[in-house]
Amino acid sequence: MKKTKTDYEVMLPGARLWTGDLEVEGEAIEQIRNVMQLPILAGPVAVMPDVHLGRGATVGTVIPTRAAIVPAAVGVDIGCGMLAVQTNLSAGDLPHNLGKVRAQIERDVPVGFDYHNQVVEPEGTAGAVKLDRRMKDLAERYPKLRILEALGGFNEKRLWRQLGSLGGGNHFVEICLDAHGAVWIMLHSGSRGIGNAIGTTAMEVAKKVADKVDRTLPHRDLAWLDEGTPEFEAYVEGLGWAQEYASLNRDLMLHLVHKALEKALDRKVEFLGEVTNCHHNYARVEEHFGENVWVTRKGAVSAQLGELGIIPGSMGARSFIVRGKGEKSSYCSCSHGAGRRMSRTAARKRFTREDLVAQTAGVECRKDGGVIDEIPSAYKDIDAVMAAQSDLVEIVATLKQILCVKG
Repeated sequence: MKKTKTDYEVMLPGARLWTGDLEVEGEAIEQIRNVMQLPILAGPVAVMPDVHLGRGATVGTVIPTRAAIVPAAVGVDIGCGMLAVQTNLSAGDLPHNLGKVRAQIERDVPVGFDYHNQVVEPEGTAGAVKLDRRMKDLAERYPKLRILEALGGFNEKRLWRQLGSLGGGNHFVEICLDAHGAVWIMLHSGSRGIGNAIGTTAMEVAKKVADKVDRTLPHRDLAWLDEGTPEFEAYVEGLGWAQEYASLNRDLMLHLVHKALEKALDRKVEFLGEVTNCHHNYARVEEHFGENVWVTRKGAVSAQLGELGIIPGSMGARSFIVRGKGEKSSYCSCSHGAGRRMSRTAARKRFTREDLVAQTAGVECRKDGGVIDEIPSAYKDIDAVMAAQSDLVEIVATLKQILCVKG
């Protein structure tokens, strides 16, 4: 029998749920229960409609903590998030066959484990100087990061050459159309290898601290770091730096995709309105219910009153630009996407290349066996996800991808 939100409320007493009629896997329920046992919680855990099993903590949860952070709740793709902007192009400005456009983007934006042959030097756009300044600021602060001592260093050549690259998994670059036929650029990526290294190191440091003080944990991955300790301060410094790196990575990719689009179409392309660039794997201090607390959004987006955010569907479904309603009980948050309904391994076993071709009809994208785990049916119904959080956000624009670049 299919469970409802009420059933999950019984299973997770005290949690705040926006799951609607969407199914939540048993392993995810157990992970949420474990988080709810943490003595550092500063309030109920908020569960988004895209919730699913993650490492340490479920993806699609908002976790408020008092004077402490759980590195595994933030995750290893620190600062992973979305970017979207409308262009001055309309559907009629695009060629019928988008193969040339995709090929140009794939040439200019490294995907998977690849990275640039040299550091990206942004030029030719109004924001190029600002991008360059942000990169130099990160470079100046990097050698001083205290977490590097525990990390043991990182390949600096790769570190800077990965800026402006996509990565793999569910990261993507898309060209989309809105309901009025306007062309948008949308992309999804994070802090690449350095964020993974900082996150993984912090998780191990937290476990060592837990062992040292003989701390009882509901799960070993939920080890935390306390404010005022050297370990906490080193992590928070590295966390903030990696979040800035991730945001810059997306902006640099936008710069490259913008130039690739102009090159492929042989015309000038301009942006209309502001660029929306938002994290969905991060932690920061926020005020909620009269108290400053650490809010960790693991697969969740800030949805303060009037704040713009992005909720993407799968590579064959719709995506949404949203405006937050400032719902306090969710810590002013919303979902970060559709959310997986099955693991990558399960998707590879269940679906074929023919299924992928059928489900991505009309989208210029990879249709080979290497991306079967990203097939739309491996994800939850984005319309059901949006319906379950209608009190958290309002839809500003509905986008449908016509081109998708995957790692």
